[in-house]
Order: sequence, then structure tokens, then C-alpha cells
Amino acid sequence: MQNIILVGMPSCGKSTVGVVLAKTLNKGFVDTDILIQQKEKKTLQEIINAQGNDYFHHVEESVLLSFSGEDYVVATGGSAIYFDRAMEKFKQNGKIIYLKVSLDTVLERLSNIKTRGVTLEKGQTLADLYQQRVPLYEKHADITVTGDKRTVEEVVEQIVEALK
Repeated sequence: MQNIILVGMPSCGKSTVGVVLAKTLNKGFVDTDILIQQKEKKTLQEIINAQGNDYFHHVEESVLLSFSGEDYVVATGGSAIYFDRAMEKFKQNGKIIYLKVSLDTVLERLSNIKTRGVTLEKGQTLADLYQQRVPLYEKHADITVTGDKRTVEEVVEQIVEALK
């Protein structure tokens, strides 16, 4: 009854792939960004705008650490990878899958960065964020699946194959 934890940059497809993967594998599905929004009763962007990145990260880590479901596909927020304790907890009862996409793909897909709830520091670009996060995704991943120029179904097939 292992969980499958999806990590990766914003717009890499964690939520979209996660729903299809959960249906394919007959597992539950949860999106931790939605859990954060339900807990705070605000959108991710509203939380960041009102309380800042540090507060957002505190809430995100709390939500990740409190998740106790079994047999789920879990789509995490792009910044979940910053929380080593949460990643270690997820590894105890699951596989962490890094949905890897190029920076070009992120830039192409992420048209709503100002409203998406991405935690950029002042002056930080998406390219800076990508460079900062990729080594962390790679460090924690049990499996890496490439999403560039692939359909959702192709990515799901890759994950199912890798889990065998």
C-alpha cells in the first residue's frame, strides 16, 4: 500500500499526471497545494501575498508532515522538496518520482506565474529557481521521469513501467 509522491517544478504536470496515475493504479489522489488552500482558506498566491514566502513554507511543511494517507498518489507543490523531514517521511511509505522537464518547458507552460503561488524571492527569476531546485529533486527522487514533449498518458506509462 505504498504512496507515490510526485515532485517537480511548477507546471511539470504533477497534478494532471497524478490524477491519471491514481486512476491507472487504483489509488487515491491528493494535491498538497489544495490541502494548503483548504487549511488556510485562501489561494496559494493570497497566502504568499499576505504573509510571505516564509509563512507559506511553514504551512506547506506542516501540511506535508501531517499527511498520513496510504495507497495514494500525492502531487506536491514545487517547493515541497525544500523540506528534508517531509521527503524522508514520504520515502518511508512510498516512492518519490521526479517529473523532470526542461527550463524551456517550464517557461512555455507557466504563463500565470503571478497568480500560480510560486514562491520566488525578490529579484529571483524562474531560471534561478529552476537551478536551485533541480539538484534537490534529483537528490530525493527514487525514480526520474522526463515529461518534455510527452503526453500525460506517455508520462503515466513511463511511471507505471518504472514502478515494476
